Amino acid sequence: QVQLAESGGGLVQAGGSLRLSCAVSGIAFSIVGMAWYRQAPGKQRELVASITSGGVTNYADSVKGRFTISREYAKNTAYLQMNNLRPEDTAVYYCKIPTSWGQGTQVTVSS
Repeated sequence: QVQLAESGGGLVQAGGSLRLSCAVSGIAFSIVGMAWYRQAPGKQRELVASITSGGVTNYADSVKGRFTISREYAKNTAYLQMNNLRPEDTAVYYCKIPTSWGQGTQVTVSS
């Protein structure tokens, strides 16, 4: 059974940083693409960043230059490093592979 377990969310002041982790089990991590989405209150879920099995990355315009998606193959884990956080980054962040979603982790940025 495929499982995605997010961690690393929390409360941070504007300008601060957080690193989200997504531990993957039940699938060949090395051949699957990964993505991070987020959903703010009253907003639709949006794609934040993605990374292919070959390491090619893509980012939403709103996070370019501030967020970095990566993967550590030896640990079957994907990461989202978030720097210079803004209040508008406040949302539940979800890890995703093509067939499954994680449960989400809350990120709250105070001003």
